[in-house]
Amino acid sequence: MSSSVTSTGRPTRKVSPDIARSWLLVNAMKTELFDDAAASRADAIILDIEDAVDPSHKDEARDNVRGWLEAGGQAWVRINDATSPFWADDLAGLRGTPGLLGVMLAKTESADQVTESYHRMDGKTPVIALVESAVGIEEANNIAKGQGCFRLAFGSGDFRRDTGMAATPEAMAYPRAKLVVASRVGGLPGPIDGPTVGSNHPILREQSAITVTMGMTGKLCLATDQTAIINEVISPTPSDVAWATDFMNDFEANGRVIRDGSDLPRLGRAEKIMKLATAFGVTPAL
Repeated sequence: MSSSVTSTGRPTRKVSPDIARSWLLVNAMKTELFDDAAASRADAIILDIEDAVDPSHKDEARDNVRGWLEAGGQAWVRINDATSPFWADDLAGLRGTPGLLGVMLAKTESADQVTESYHRMDGKTPVIALVESAVGIEEANNIAKGQGCFRLAFGSGDFRRDTGMAATPEAMAYPRAKLVVASRVGGLPGPIDGPTVGSNHPILREQSAITVTMGMTGKLCLATDQTAIINEVISPTPSDVAWATDFMNDFEANGRVIRDGSDLPRLGRAEKIMKLATAFGVTPAL
């Protein structure tokens, strides 16, 4: 499980957001879903006051979020983009709210947008930059280095709408790779991939595997029943953990001596697998 229960009776996330795999988006107008989302297996939940909410309901959605957080909830919040008339109100309305873990800035296209959001909050609240356009992808290196940027995320649907590109793995390889490389350049954790639409679990599993292949380490999701599959696919497999355990045991038995040029890359991979296995509770295959 990805959560435990606090003294307030509200679940709190166990997995650190820098390695969180499943990021569950929840419409901020559907308050009846908040507690279910918090009790789900999602590593992180994001209350959405951007695309999911009609402009006429932005104030109500913001109040819904603030009320739930103040009552003991914990979540990230997707806020409106920096060019929208709602951005400043989102930041002012959320600033200092207990339980706010961070914000996801929609349609990020520059480092300045991230940094300004960060400072308008309190200079402490982390910002996930949701990149959703051709401009954002080409600015990804700078965005990742912007003050306050915590992780990058891929708004794949809006990106396809902006560019006319298809949803195929080949077409999406370039923007995904850009976000992965930019995250590395900026010293950030791996980026969060876009969501899989629909309830077809085999497709979700296939697309989550593509996420991993591309070097991304998280994935947005739209329903609680998607979280378990995403968590499983993005985690090290029991076979991976068995290999890493054997390698580390052998490495220690040989006095941690580097024997050839392949040892350092394998050591790095083994250490990463062991760290994630501990965080996610994955045990080695027998």
